[in-house]
Amino acid sequence: MKSTVAFLSLMTVHGLAADPVAAWSKDVTIKPISSIEGRHTIHSYYLTNPESPDGARVLFFTSTDSQGHLGEVRMMERATGKETVLADNVHTEDAHRVACQQWLSGGKRVAFHEVIDKKWRVVVVDVDTLAKTIVAEDHQVGFGRPDGDLLPMYGCHWNPGPHRDLEVWDAATGKTTTMAKISEVEDKYGDWLQKEFAGKPCSVFFPVLSPDLKRVFFKVAAGNGGDDYMSSRASHRQGTVVYDFEKAACVWQRNRWGHPAWTPDSQHIFEAGNISFDIQDNPAKYTRLKDVPVLGGTHPSVSPDGTLMVTDGLSRNVGGQGDEWGIQVADMNGGKWVLLHSFAQNGGAKSWRRNHPHPAFSEDGKRIYYNVSDGPFTRLMVAERP
Repeated sequence: MKSTVAFLSLMTVHGLAADPVAAWSKDVTIKPISSIEGRHTIHSYYLTNPESPDGARVLFFTSTDSQGHLGEVRMMERATGKETVLADNVHTEDAHRVACQQWLSGGKRVAFHEVIDKKWRVVVVDVDTLAKTIVAEDHQVGFGRPDGDLLPMYGCHWNPGPHRDLEVWDAATGKTTTMAKISEVEDKYGDWLQKEFAGKPCSVFFPVLSPDLKRVFFKVAAGNGGDDYMSSRASHRQGTVVYDFEKAACVWQRNRWGHPAWTPDSQHIFEAGNISFDIQDNPAKYTRLKDVPVLGGTHPSVSPDGTLMVTDGLSRNVGGQGDEWGIQVADMNGGKWVLLHSFAQNGGAKSWRRNHPHPAFSEDGKRIYYNVSDGPFTRLMVAERP
């Protein structure tokens, strides 16, 4: 594959003249982060940046397994391409989020989860010494912040057992603290839980910390028991709840979960459909980006400076062909947008839960990382503006 994609002929541009979208409208290079063939290279999710806070390394999951379920957590030096294996023989839930690998402590550590003989655990690796710490067993990991020490965790959504609350591990102290209890959600939103989950026992699922580390949003899950986690029917998962750590209270709730992401001010949630929620509003109401077309199946996130959003999805209504997916960048003030790259998304890892592009900005906002599944392997790509 060519290291630089001459994509201007493919690109649809709307409102090219205005910043900040103009910086992404020409002379952008698009290439795989690795030239090694014959393997999957997968960025975990749109809610975490695979580039280290100092910009020197990229974190990803590699696999030669056709399904992408078994592989290695690696980091690569951007300047040299040198790769370091942080963990091998890592078994995952699916190829959609793989090991949920993520930076922690300003890039000094990497966190991920894995399953061994159907028993889950959360692991943290020191990137200098490669020493591993088993932080928790019978847990999975949500997403913290690369520049912070806090790592959110939750019980296995299909069968959490006693682990139904939000727990947070602090890398600075090595201590784990229960930060939000499912009973608090039940007390405040009991009517909704009864309607949605028909009285089944619930648990906190998939927590994501805010940029200021003062809040978290999460889904609610009702597990179906057993140990079969490789199924969309393993649990029923729905809703969005925001919990404020300083107030020690649930402060916002929405009946649905789309694909939410925090904005840099930690006061808003940006959602699929180009809609933004102010978490001060109860009940929830939203505003929509004006004059920015919506892609199908989107995973949106906001640039670190808050000026742009990036998302993925079916791109035919913005210039893509057939069933192609695309990467779209848009002005958070609305009106201006660009389709960076449109590609087939019908190959890649043959997981029961398909991998998606999951685009995310680098910390300096100059690069966007995303997965492409246009051939036998899912590959992590990087688009870089001048």
